[in-house]
Amino acid sequence: MAMIKITKNMTMGELIGRFPYLAEPIMLKYGLHCVGCGLSTFETIEQGALSHGISKKELIEMIKHLNSWVKSKKYNF
Repeated sequence: MAMIKITKNMTMGELIGRFPYLAEPIMLKYGLHCVGCGLSTFETIEQGALSHGISKKELIEMIKHLNSWVKSKKYNF
């Protein structure tokens, strides 16, 4: 099975639906506290991050961190 690659264009709903364990250890660390918000379901990770003051550099860093976490845990779908 192929591993899902997390991108800035993935919606928050898709990310949390597939990888709910990522919200607390990673996303909250970067200041992305909107993971439980109803609107966040439809926003992309990039939209949510930028609207919460996360820089593009931090966004790229967070995406790398998310993918690294998924790969290290071998959660392939």
